[in-house]
Amino acid sequence: MLAKGSTVQATIEFLVHAAGPEAVRTTLDALPAEQRARLAGVSARDEVPYADLVSLWQAADSLLAASDPGWMERQGAYAIEQLGPRLYGGLLLKSTPEEFLTQDVSLFQLYYRPGNMGAVDHSATHAVMRLVGFHPTDRFFCRRFTGAWHAVIRMTGGVESRVHHVRCANEGDAFCEWELRWQMPAHAAHARADTPVPALSISAT
Repeated sequence: MLAKGSTVQATIEFLVHAAGPEAVRTTLDALPAEQRARLAGVSARDEVPYADLVSLWQAADSLLAASDPGWMERQGAYAIEQLGPRLYGGLLLKSTPEEFLTQDVSLFQLYYRPGNMGAVDHSATHAVMRLVGFHPTDRFFCRRFTGAWHAVIRMTGGVESRVHHVRCANEGDAFCEWELRWQMPAHAAHARADTPVPALSISAT
């Protein structure tokens, strides 16, 4: 399994943001030399072994978990809010969470392969997102996405987000699944009601 270098960059940027440059040095020094060499200087669109990314997360967790137990969720949100718009701004800048979660382009496949993430159920204030064809091997991946979903909802106009990781491949389920719920501000609902219905509507599968 592979991950884009942007996932490495987001992790390192968050470490600097949360704990300072020394935290990056400490984290990288904890990795085997071969992994450290692969991760050093990686560009956003390079591909790295997913196992290297997990090792980076594990090393960071050893440093941060005691003082910041929710660091991984915060890192997932940080990746979406800070690095995501620089790389894929057009995909992230949607008017509602539902529009983002049901778009045709797979954001997951821009960061990881193989596999895909998609909505298996959705409404204006609810979605169930399912990961298939990719085994995360570690709960850090799942925690990162939990934080990322909160950020996605905020960035696309939703409020009062609730995200639950309801199925997990790491715990024996056939796939990972997240249930997302949110509210839309009243002004956003009124704006949608005033928008003319287009002649042709295409929904993502």
